[in-house]
Amino acid sequence: MSGGQRFSQVDAFTDQPFAGNPAAVCLLPSSADETWMQQVAREMNLAETAFLVRRDDGFDLRWFTPSTEVDLCGHATLASAHVLWEEQQLRPNEIARFRTRSGVLTASKEPGLIWLDFPATPSRPADPTPELERGLGARFQYLGRTAFDYLVELDSETAVRQLEPNLMELARLPVRGVIVTARSDGPAHDFVSRFFAPGAGVPEDPVTGSAHCTLAAYWQERLGRHELICEQASARGGIVRTRVSGDRVVIAGRAVTVAETTLLVDV
Repeated sequence: MSGGQRFSQVDAFTDQPFAGNPAAVCLLPSSADETWMQQVAREMNLAETAFLVRRDDGFDLRWFTPSTEVDLCGHATLASAHVLWEEQQLRPNEIARFRTRSGVLTASKEPGLIWLDFPATPSRPADPTPELERGLGARFQYLGRTAFDYLVELDSETAVRQLEPNLMELARLPVRGVIVTARSDGPAHDFVSRFFAPGAGVPEDPVTGSAHCTLAAYWQERLGRHELICEQASARGGIVRTRVSGDRVVIAGRAVTVAETTLLVDV
């Protein structure tokens, strides 16, 4: 593919620059070579780079970390929808439809928030592995496994915030990543979380929308409420709102564009 391709860099799940989770968003004129997309994602060196191609019924959407293509990504989908409305590729009241490896995903815009409709990814109880125990070095209140990740509940918000995992051990696990969570100590948020995916090239993800497809259902059962607010307690931090609806999870957040760039060389 020739040079001259524009990218936007968007901070997702925040309304403040340099917080939340950054993603690169690229609206392509046509389908691109998979190797090219992976090389560009490695060059962008963000948790995710999203590639969009317009179709009659919406957009094809693919997500790449610096090392691999992934099946589901929340923050880069939020960033993609934000860019489409900001660049007037969609009308403000128009629903964004994305064809992805996880089926059709949609995004809608309400005052101050973008709402994503994603499939729920519930966890099932799992047995600990030596790599997971060594990697986290913490006592589990619950351990489950989803289609993508391990889910670990710790005994306190403090334990989640102070966790210093052994990323080399976590990288050996046969999953995309590890979600770590606990009930919030204060009234501002219902629960806190962190997400580690060193095996996918993301040591700690700042804010992980797709992890909340698991977290929303998990905490709904324990807290007895369908609508919840989470703080992802990474260094950059971010706020995610969730609502469970049957086998779907609606995830909401804000986004801000922080940079635009143009790729000047062929890959």
